[in-house]
Amino acid sequence: MVLQSKHTARKPMEDEKIIELYFKREEKAIEETDFKYRKYLFSIAYNVVHDRLDCEECLNDTYIGAWNAMPPSRPNVLKAFLATIVRRIAIKCYHSNKRQSLIPSEMTVSLSELEDFVSGDEDVGADFDAERLGRVISDFVRSLSKRRQFIFMSRYYVADPIDTIASDLSLSRSMINKELAAIRIALKEKLESEGYSI
Repeated sequence: MVLQSKHTARKPMEDEKIIELYFKREEKAIEETDFKYRKYLFSIAYNVVHDRLDCEECLNDTYIGAWNAMPPSRPNVLKAFLATIVRRIAIKCYHSNKRQSLIPSEMTVSLSELEDFVSGDEDVGADFDAERLGRVISDFVRSLSKRRQFIFMSRYYVADPIDTIASDLSLSRSMINKELAAIRIALKEKLESEGYSI
């Protein structure tokens, strides 16, 4: 066994090689996934559940989910694939803990910004096909500038706090709030043009 020098930093493995480890059913796949993506996946989970122990559980479940999904799935973008898994797991964890905690997560706060888009009619879910709505929103996001795509996905998919998004883009908090407001107005117009009553 060759030991690494203290001065030699370990480099993350390329995604394609990590995916190959999953396909070969080598447990090193999980180790390499954790080494490369732990911080990123933890931040997604934390934005939703706001509890470090729950985040660790979400990460473990994410790695199991990735292990069970590959094969047969071969993700085009491993980072996005893992983000989708951890987000779903964290949201399930959040809902199961919701009754026990009064502390709103960043997910709650970010989704509350879209409250105006939700009708009070309880039958609204029966009126529109969820898959079609998903396509409309996906098309909308693709039509945005790269910066606004980043802001939208960071806020409403990853549930990043506004201060984090502002820091990532080297913009002020007020500028991010203005961008989000403009995005919400544009999304509302898009949904209304597609026949959704807002």
